[in-house]
Amino acid sequence: MVERIEGLPEHVLGFNARGQVTAADYETIIIPAVEEMRLRHRRLHFLYHLGPEFTGFEAKALWDDARLGIAHRKEWERIAVVTDLTWVHNVIAAFGFTMTGDTRIYGNELYQEAVDWVAEGER
Repeated sequence: MVERIEGLPEHVLGFNARGQVTAADYETIIIPAVEEMRLRHRRLHFLYHLGPEFTGFEAKALWDDARLGIAHRKEWERIAVVTDLTWVHNVIAAFGFTMTGDTRIYGNELYQEAVDWVAEGER
């Protein structure tokens, strides 16, 4: 499941993943929030926290994630992913080149640094 992170700067969209992330999470929470943010901002600033309570993605959720990234590939300004999971680091390192914005990966202990970085830049 995903929950929107409250208290971020107005131009930053953030989510915290707990347990299994499902296609329904993307279809009812993440994608609508990204589409709404696009109406208010030219470039997207996105924070995704896959913390210790995160257990994985449903296959369709991974597909939805890829589709979302590709559909808005020219609009991503900054993406910060916060996690200690090596496989997530590896996937982002392998496919991050498909994004036009700047993507950075942070360990869980650097959560605030990730928030500070993703909030910088164009608004």
